[in-house]
Amino acid sequence: MFSKSMAGAMILAASMGGAAFAEPTKPECLAGAKPGGGFDLTCRLAANSLLATHEISKPMIVTYMDGGVGVVAYNHVISKRSHDPNLISAASSGSALLIAQGKFGKYDETAVRWLGALGADYGVLVVNASSPYKTLSDLVAAYKADPKSFAVGGGGAIGSQDWMKGSLLAKAAGQPPKEMRYVALEGGGAVLTALEGGHIKVGAGDAAEMVKHHAAGKVRILAVMSPERLPGELADVPTAKEQGFDIEWPIWRGFYVGKDVPDADYQWWVNAFEKLSKTPEFAREREERGLFEYTVLGADFEAQVKSDVSRYKTLASEFGL
Repeated sequence: MFSKSMAGAMILAASMGGAAFAEPTKPECLAGAKPGGGFDLTCRLAANSLLATHEISKPMIVTYMDGGVGVVAYNHVISKRSHDPNLISAASSGSALLIAQGKFGKYDETAVRWLGALGADYGVLVVNASSPYKTLSDLVAAYKADPKSFAVGGGGAIGSQDWMKGSLLAKAAGQPPKEMRYVALEGGGAVLTALEGGHIKVGAGDAAEMVKHHAAGKVRILAVMSPERLPGELADVPTAKEQGFDIEWPIWRGFYVGKDVPDADYQWWVNAFEKLSKTPEFAREREERGLFEYTVLGADFEAQVKSDVSRYKTLASEFGL
């Protein structure tokens, strides 16, 4: 990846307190699923904005490797491409959750180098527009009084991110999450349909997929699981913390590289993402994909992922998984 002529320049730059790294010769992003999903979105966010801002001079190839919601891709990078400086791979907080639950096989979060997160969505709790519950406090009190009467729907199986969001509601009400009446549905669209049809009382989902229906008055988002209120059409929705509940659930979108990628190449990606994150071109790309500002890079992101995995392990144990 580095030419001989670059070596002297790097030494000189380092001696001057700067850095001079070469861009990847064949930039590639690996999406650990079929085209069209969250990993594809994450790769496209990087590929489009890196090229638009001239951080890379050649188009980034996006490749797909379906299997286990990123498990196959993770194992492939570790076993086959751990040294490849051209390759970045898409990940999310869901990846960290699966690692915490031991679903990535023998590998844990230390088997790769975590590069950075460039955007996030946030968890929400939502009810039908005609529901008597106007606040999260209303919902928690009602759930506490009669948990068996509440069907909570989410776009995933038991142990998924949506199940975990529902479990945080049960925990806030002092009820065992494992006894929650959880209805596993096929994605956010099915959750909205079930809510509007009265088949479930509460939906656990993501802000980006619920916001248009909330704005149209079809459903009511009672709380966003973010540290601060979200902008735009969700500015009127209070956070769970505002309402007295210590509940946060960011759904970050980020990247990792192979464990054996050289430090200089790793740092090139970190620097490129840092510059990229400050551009209007990137802000537009992020907004078009329904993501909110959330930039955590390099060592800070490594620490974030390890902290998330530790937190998810604790929650999984606490919730009886």
